[in-house]
Amino acid sequence: MKPQILLIEDCAVTRFGVVRYFSKDGYQISEAGSLAEATRLMAERRFDLIIIDVNLPDGNGLDLIRAEREAQNLVPIIVVTGAGDIPLAVEAMQCGADNFLTKPLDMPALSISLAKSLELGTLKRQSMARKRMEKQLGIFFGATPAMQEVQQVARMAVDNAHPVLITGETGTGKGMLAKWIHQQGCRAQYEFVELNCSSLRGEMLSRELFGAQRGAYTSADQDRRGLVDVADRGSLFLDEIGDMSSEVQAQFLKLLEDKTYRRLGDVKLLKSDFRLICATHRDLHAFCADGQFRQDLFYRINLIHIHLPPLRERREDLPAITSYLLNLLGATDQVLTDEVRGLLFSYDWPGNIREMRNVLERALLLTPPGGTLRHSLFSCINGGQRPCPIHLSAEPQTVQQVETAHIQAVLAQHGGNVDKAAKALNLSRATLYRRLKQLRDEGGC
Repeated sequence: MKPQILLIEDCAVTRFGVVRYFSKDGYQISEAGSLAEATRLMAERRFDLIIIDVNLPDGNGLDLIRAEREAQNLVPIIVVTGAGDIPLAVEAMQCGADNFLTKPLDMPALSISLAKSLELGTLKRQSMARKRMEKQLGIFFGATPAMQEVQQVARMAVDNAHPVLITGETGTGKGMLAKWIHQQGCRAQYEFVELNCSSLRGEMLSRELFGAQRGAYTSADQDRRGLVDVADRGSLFLDEIGDMSSEVQAQFLKLLEDKTYRRLGDVKLLKSDFRLICATHRDLHAFCADGQFRQDLFYRINLIHIHLPPLRERREDLPAITSYLLNLLGATDQVLTDEVRGLLFSYDWPGNIREMRNVLERALLLTPPGGTLRHSLFSCINGGQRPCPIHLSAEPQTVQQVETAHIQAVLAQHGGNVDKAAKALNLSRATLYRRLKQLRDEGGC
């Protein structure tokens, strides 16, 4: 990738000389003659380095330097000043500039300074990324054959830039795996941007992804960057992509094909170089067959497919996962009694890793420091019993009949207590009441 340089200089002759000199070396330079123009360009794309004159027609370059450092932007900044403005250059260094040069510019000296500053910027980003990663424990894959295959494909995904699609039930750790793939790859020094597509619909999702131009809608009082722009050179993680509306699917497909997009209310084409990682608990094959998901978009995002199996299908991993989660929560598996271990390992965990973490965290909160986790703290998982089995008749049954029989069995097991039955079924009380009403109306319950 060519280094992206922003030159902020009001003298057109100086700008022409810098652009002509450094374009030969493979740098891509954008020009701005004022702070206002520079602000607009910085809102549109990400730069690897900024060269700025202190005295500009509409303000002082020090203001821009302070703003960038207050926003914790690590982009290297080289200050250009007149020969008599050395004290001002020193002040710029104190504000966060990385180097300064005096006019008239010595192009070879600027070239050396530019190369060193770019290298320093890369080191700073790598250092920040390492610090963030050191605070997090590595992901736990497990020892079962299915999870060993997941690990193999995930490591292969780290080494290339192709889109990744992660599927699996809710709570299986799709988001954790997506973040791990980003952190292990060459884009770890840049942003990992996450968006849940089920939380926004239509134009709101489009606006969040692509951004909006000032005046594009009633409350748009300024230009707004989209997450596609924020993820430039990093990774964009779209969780629950199966819930993306058809209109946004079409817009996103164009972005993947052309590598360009437009903000809402704007006609200008923008570019973003991001690594795409998607996740869903939906059956996208069925969605494509029903017309709910574009088949061409599915082909584009499904180049590398990783399926995370639910916990009930890899019981051999449960002891190690429990230890991993307890360590993550600041405890050890020594706080578990044999009785509690048996309870945890016999449960089916319909909510998967997310449910197990919540259950363990709740138990730890209710246990004194250094204490042992008591059996009574785990009543929320149905007394350690697996959800009651569904007894099928010899005759073929419809899905509705099986569902009705299962709900009736769970209700009977809990003496008609809807609250307890809802917990056992992993449903909210309102959802279970609504389902019971539907079954009664249909004559099934």
